[in-house]
Amino acid sequence: MFQLGKTIVSEDLIEKEFVCNLSACKGACCIDGDAGAPLEKEETTILEEIYPKIKPFLRKEGIEAIEKQGTWITSDFGELETPLINDADCAYVIFDDKGTALCAIEEAYNQGIVDWKKPVSCHLYPVRVKDYSEFAAVNYHKWEICDDACSLGKELSVPVYKFVKQALIRKFGQNWYDELEKVAEKHLKK
Repeated sequence: MFQLGKTIVSEDLIEKEFVCNLSACKGACCIDGDAGAPLEKEETTILEEIYPKIKPFLRKEGIEAIEKQGTWITSDFGELETPLINDADCAYVIFDDKGTALCAIEEAYNQGIVDWKKPVSCHLYPVRVKDYSEFAAVNYHKWEICDDACSLGKELSVPVYKFVKQALIRKFGQNWYDELEKVAEKHLKK
């Protein structure tokens, strides 16, 4: 672990390799698990505002889940999350013609309908950020459904932090990312 500003960062972001391999996993991170995607407080307002614009992109089951639960939920642990369909798929998941899970929000973004790509936690994955009162912990989340992404990352020699570069900049800013790159260069020379 090392400190960057008000963050404590795991060396795994530098040492582990990762590149999403959607053709292999089919977007399993959006449909497996027991919780929705983590949300930041301001993202709940964004979801409420853009829902009418992204609704045409959603599956019937997603619309039903959102209209029953809301555009976001508070978990039993007090965490803000996206709602789920039958405790499985994220309510914002859609599927392409090959059965790969995609994000309806991101599809609307790609078509210029909304100007918000998706929740930052989704954009950051496999990096997870946990906010504490004095700092944020920035960790790599190892999940077996992403084994193909780890293999592809290794094959292409892409460390986790480079794979999620744009998301890290979105979350922490360009200066923070530039400092992370400097730390990574020094760390890899050891």
